[in-house]
Amino acid sequence: MLLVILIFLMLTTTYSKFTELKLTLPVADAEQQRDHPKEVIVAVAADGRYAVNKGGVEGKSVDAVAQALRGAASAGKDSVVIISADAMAPHQSVVTVMEAARRVGLTQITFATQSTAGARASNR
Repeated sequence: MLLVILIFLMLTTTYSKFTELKLTLPVADAEQQRDHPKEVIVAVAADGRYAVNKGGVEGKSVDAVAQALRGAASAGKDSVVIISADAMAPHQSVVTVMEAARRVGLTQITFATQSTAGARASNR
C-alpha cells in the first residue's frame, strides 16, 4: 500500500525547490506537523544523490546512507526519518533510504510533501 501511495505522489507532483539539492516534492493536502525535534531529514535528488540533515552522503549504497543516518539520529531509535525525495528520483533511491533506516533500527518513517496551493504558486 505504501508503494501505491508513493507512486501516486510521485506521478501527481509539480516542481519546486527544497534544501540545497534541487528537489520536486510530491503534492498532498495534509496538515504540516514540523515541530519534531527528533527529525532526521533525508533528501533524495532526482539523480539519486542523498543528503542527511543537509549534509551530503558520499556514495549511493545502503551502507553509506545507514552510516549517515546512524550519525544523524541524535534521539536514537525514537528519531523520525523524513524522506524528502524529488518526484523524479528513482524508486530504488527511496527504497535504499528505507532499507538503511531499517538497518539502523529507525522504524518511524514519513514522506515530505508540499501542499497543492504551494505547488500552484511555484509554477507561476
